[in-house]
Amino acid sequence: MNSWHDLVTASLIGTERSAVPAVGIPGLPPAADGTGDPAAVLLDRAALLTAARRAGRHPDRAEPLPVCEPDPRPAVSPAAGRRLARMLSGEYPDLLTEWLAAVAARGRQPPPQYLPALLERARRTGPADSGLARLVAEAGGPRARWLAGLNPDWEFAAVPALAGPDAWRLGTTAQRRRYLASLLASDPDAARDLIRGGWDAAGPAERVMFLSVLADGLSPADEPLLEAALGDRAEDVRSRAANLLASLPGSALGRRVAERALRCVRIEHGARGPCLLITPPDAGRNQPDRARLMLELVARTPLPTWADGFGLTAKQVVAVPSGDWAPLLFTGWSRAAVAQRDQAWTAALIGQALTGRPLRTAAETEALRQLARRADPALGAPGALPEPRPDAPPAISAARSVLRFRYDMLKELD
Repeated sequence: MNSWHDLVTASLIGTERSAVPAVGIPGLPPAADGTGDPAAVLLDRAALLTAARRAGRHPDRAEPLPVCEPDPRPAVSPAAGRRLARMLSGEYPDLLTEWLAAVAARGRQPPPQYLPALLERARRTGPADSGLARLVAEAGGPRARWLAGLNPDWEFAAVPALAGPDAWRLGTTAQRRRYLASLLASDPDAARDLIRGGWDAAGPAERVMFLSVLADGLSPADEPLLEAALGDRAEDVRSRAANLLASLPGSALGRRVAERALRCVRIEHGARGPCLLITPPDAGRNQPDRARLMLELVARTPLPTWADGFGLTAKQVVAVPSGDWAPLLFTGWSRAAVAQRDQAWTAALIGQALTGRPLRTAAETEALRQLARRADPALGAPGALPEPRPDAPPAISAARSVLRFRYDMLKELD
């Protein structure tokens, strides 16, 4: 079998400058010196060696596999297992992380027969979705670690858990995130000091991770750090910091944005009822730029601004007519509801999409898709939402299907 490299070398150099190497195959007599065209002899020997390599070998004595440690957690229900199989087959695969997080939070384990498919899915996503790999390892428990020990491609699930400061100094991004989240819960000041101390040396993705951890327990003490992040060189970091400041009650940025927003959007009560009048920020004569700036302003405005400023509930605000600006306002409010994790506005916007004017733009359709994936799953319960218009577009049916899927998915785990 060692002749394979020699054959490849001879083919690269050329048979006119190199002799065709002999091929030695265990169990067969040595190949006779070839006659005729050297190139044909080389190809014949390569074919023979390829067949021998594919034919395998006599079995050696196999060592027994290591024993998997027991997993005391109860298994999910059969219905939950069937739903996992549907997701792995391509039905709402983006909800896998939510399903796995719910399984881990409930102290249950997924059906073991699906662990190889889950590990392979996490391997294929790689660093692009490290959260999925972490959740597969966490929900999979001992069996996932056992399988990872048998397949080097799944070694991410076999990485030993680091605890304490070692997780921060030596751990993966997911381990550092878990340590930072636990420290933020027990000692917020120490967690903020850790972020400030590691900010300059961290890459953009890790700085976004820092901010995402802060988002789970945002407090006024985070404002100086977030204000500093507004000047970060990475756009994702600046955007995340601005969204967090918008959702932080009483932040200086939130007050500035709110004041500007109420100058650009005002409510007028006429004979036909209230309507919203829009005066977009000045961007010269370039109307597309004015619309873009208006969208960014609405998306960054703290959502209580509108209810407090107009004296209306979220449901009433989104129902006020706004003419040609309606698609932009729906998209901006939806992005704000997702970023600020505001369930009241999320429910109001979904209800408006079901019963109000038809969605007209791709941006609105995508905004509704994101809302359906971030909304309280209880909105998927029968009767929780109003019935849509008879002529509702496919995007409405898709959003309702996602909400119902999520509702049933989590109910099966309880």
